[in-house]
Amino acid sequence: MKRYVIDGEFGIDALKLVESDIPQPGPGELLVKIKAASLNYRDFLMVTGNYTRNLPFPLVPLSDGAGQVVAVGGGVTRWKEGDRVMGCFFQEWPAGRITPQVPKSALGGAINGVLAEYALFREEGVVSLPDHLSFEEGATLPCAGVTAWNCLQKGGLTCGDTVLTMGTGGVSLFGLQFAKAAGARVIATTGSVAKEERLRELGASEVINYKSSPDWEKQVLKLTGGVGVDIVIEVGGAGTLLQSIKSCRMGGNISLIGVLTGQRGEMNPFPAVMKGVSIHGIYVGSREMFEDMNRTLSLHRIHPVIDRIFPFDQAREALQYLESGAHVGKVVINIP
Repeated sequence: MKRYVIDGEFGIDALKLVESDIPQPGPGELLVKIKAASLNYRDFLMVTGNYTRNLPFPLVPLSDGAGQVVAVGGGVTRWKEGDRVMGCFFQEWPAGRITPQVPKSALGGAINGVLAEYALFREEGVVSLPDHLSFEEGATLPCAGVTAWNCLQKGGLTCGDTVLTMGTGGVSLFGLQFAKAAGARVIATTGSVAKEERLRELGASEVINYKSSPDWEKQVLKLTGGVGVDIVIEVGGAGTLLQSIKSCRMGGNISLIGVLTGQRGEMNPFPAVMKGVSIHGIYVGSREMFEDMNRTLSLHRIHPVIDRIFPFDQAREALQYLESGAHVGKVVINIP
């Protein structure tokens, strides 16, 4: 089979396409023919060496993939050949609170990911692909979809809430779609005039351009009558967190997931204290969250937003496109 690997050198051009034997499932494992994979910003950081350089080389990158079960190992009862499945980002987080063991089972980082023709998963590490979704659509869900779902659930989303999202990446657009399905109002930010209308088409009630309005938190407060939003899906990180706090209502919630503006920076925590804002660190989510999210997707017939699909032999070009920031939604790689 063909698979891409990070093998001691970092950088998009250093990503290697190699031939290897098709792995065989052991006890409690299943072999999946991967049909599609999708990119997250984490994958770009992993490939370029900016996430961590302490990797088990050679490493197959990417956490998000969907495909069809082609073989099962001994003792497997949950799945059979022909089942359409998606791999969970964490292979060992079925439910409950995250534990120190969970990150050790992260696909495309701690263990091999899905940028390959075939991949092994643990029996408890996959979920069913909803019937109304294609493999390409299913491949967008394990990281970005579950992260957005966890963000909103942690923030206590209810009908009538106001949610602030940032940009047009996968997590932000899933957050917009899930919030709208729950009856919430969404205020979205973007730095692109061209993307403003697309956000409105997807359901954003108001859109703020942070380039023409760099103090965008003032616009958020104006749009909410000075009250602020109930939930912020914070993907920017150190560079935007203070503005997110100022955008929150008293007692509001910030789900913090991102590092798009960098991983380092100093911030005065006093505004968060004075407003009683709760800041939740979000690290994807459990299989139970994934299954809950899938029920909502099926009920509301929600389709993920896919910007562009690349062929398998253009995986490097797909990563370069993600790096450009031109996408609206998910970047997917088709694997024949």
